[in-house]
Amino acid sequence: MHELSITRNIVATVAERARGRTITGVTLKIGELAGIELQALRFCFDVCAEGTCLEGATLNIESIPGRGRCVACDEQVALSAPIAICPCERRARLIIEAGEELLIHSMEVN
Repeated sequence: MHELSITRNIVATVAERARGRTITGVTLKIGELAGIELQALRFCFDVCAEGTCLEGATLNIESIPGRGRCVACDEQVALSAPIAICPCERRARLIIEAGEELLIHSMEVN
């Protein structure tokens, strides 16, 4: 479960930026192709936040849709999986342009 190590890093980063202030909420932006199990991340967040300035904070997650561009026809295509082939006649591969991100977008400070 890599969500635990990801969450530890998120909590550590937010706590460092908080500089001792209480955090009441954190908003993440996570790409649909990032391979992160959101339910596990939420569970890990509550566990990792215990005893820190994030304890009791609300975790908000905004989704970033997957998007790729065909190397043959230059068409932009919505992606639901990290491996895809363009529906164009050339059936060329796609370069992923969005959807793999994991960003700490904002934090609410008390």
